[in-house]
Amino acid sequence: MLRGFAVLGILIVNIQVFARVATAYVNPLSGRVLEGADLWTWATIFTFADTKFISIFSLLFGVGIAMMSDRSAERGVSGTGLHYRRQLWLLVIGLAHALLIWHGDVLAAYAVCGFLLYGLRNLNPRRQLWIGGCAVAVVAVFLGLLILTIPYWPEAERAAAMAEWAPSQEVLAAEIEAFRGSWGGQLWERVALYGYVLAAFPAFLLWRAGGLMIIGMAFYRLGIVTGARSNAFYRRMALFGLAAGLPLAAWAAAYRVRPGVAWEEAMFHGELLNYVGSVGVFLGYLALVMLMVKGDWLPRLRKRLAVVGRMALTNYLTQSILCSLIFYGHGLGLFERVGGLGQVGIVAAIWALQLAWSPWWLARFRFGPFEWIWRSATYMKWQPMRV
Repeated sequence: MLRGFAVLGILIVNIQVFARVATAYVNPLSGRVLEGADLWTWATIFTFADTKFISIFSLLFGVGIAMMSDRSAERGVSGTGLHYRRQLWLLVIGLAHALLIWHGDVLAAYAVCGFLLYGLRNLNPRRQLWIGGCAVAVVAVFLGLLILTIPYWPEAERAAAMAEWAPSQEVLAAEIEAFRGSWGGQLWERVALYGYVLAAFPAFLLWRAGGLMIIGMAFYRLGIVTGARSNAFYRRMALFGLAAGLPLAAWAAAYRVRPGVAWEEAMFHGELLNYVGSVGVFLGYLALVMLMVKGDWLPRLRKRLAVVGRMALTNYLTQSILCSLIFYGHGLGLFERVGGLGQVGIVAAIWALQLAWSPWWLARFRFGPFEWIWRSATYMKWQPMRV
């Protein structure tokens, strides 16, 4: 259920990358100027969703590694070969997703982290928490030190950073033309943008995603993600997490949208505040989901979320396929033509579709279609599909 909650929540953030130029994801004033409802929509999504749902998704990949390792041990077999084949095929799926559909893919990064972190799966949970927490903190420390160096940057480096924060109209126009064009024309633009993702991996994604995956292993061992802790534990976790995290995330959003803020502050101070604040917010969300389970709240919604989560890979990739057909030139070509409220409407429609079709599909088949492909490749034989 937690996985279903995360994969649906990711879309409210990702759709902004589908709908607008790449730099608008971090700089809402890049390209088309946002005003009124669009600006408030961006700030709300940034505060409550940006980096929060993807953090839960990252944590759950670590949970999955620990769970599969335990199941192999229970059967008295080594799960090592299975794990590395699983990560290899996830890497293939992620790269295909990134290059053929959408440059914002995270699956390839998760696969690489899975290769690197498997040896930590059986550590003492408290040691896992310590290692994972330190890894996540690396990025915060790096951003803090980077902020201190800004006054000493050479002018050429300041100009280059400014150009990445707010590209020229010519650069933005070229990106818009590419994504409103044919699939072949989009390919090279997508490859170039994915290059930025690859460049960010060693400095950002490896530490953040990898650290959260290790924390996920610990949370599984400690019973935090399985609902084994008391209601009081989850209430405290939700209260302290949201109380500490949401003000920082809101402060970060204010940095990004307030007129007159220097670009260095908006870019780096905003990133640091949201990075730190997102930790508290995602822990608060996790605790609320556990309370929903333990308190038997909204049983029909919980059941559907759980089914969406069982098909998380399929639903994640389906979101990308649908959004590419809505926004890119080989579909409706609505890139940079839909405002914030329109994007939220599209997200709501896709959520409704996935909450409806996932139970229908799994009533007839054992796996989602992409899960079936991934599982068959991992086990090196076709898996039975019909229920």
